[in-house]
Amino acid sequence: MDRSKALAALSALAHETRLDLIRLLTPQGEDGMAAGQIAETLGIAAPRLSFHLSALEQAGLLRSRKVARNVFYSVDPAGIGQTISYVLNDCCSDHPEVLAACTHKPQGGLAVSLAVSGTEKT
Repeated sequence: MDRSKALAALSALAHETRLDLIRLLTPQGEDGMAAGQIAETLGIAAPRLSFHLSALEQAGLLRSRKVARNVFYSVDPAGIGQTISYVLNDCCSDHPEVLAACTHKPQGGLAVSLAVSGTEKT
């Protein structure tokens, strides 16, 4: 990922509503959700939602597809992963303390390392 794409993605994520959108859509997988359902779930007016969805899509973090009269949005896992990888690898140079701080422990589960080195994920 080049610097300008990383900056666009990080800028798009730097908003409470957009983080809420990523949080909502990630578990939905490829199927995603219809825009109307997203608006209802998050309690966001259609024009405001459209603005935020567009920002995330332009930054390469979301995908959209039209089915009949509905537009479905889903997270682009590659876009999210490349953005995180850029910060960890290119900005932080795989610094061990930074990588150690990226360990995620799901509720009741084992710790999972989010560290990414190059294209290899652990």
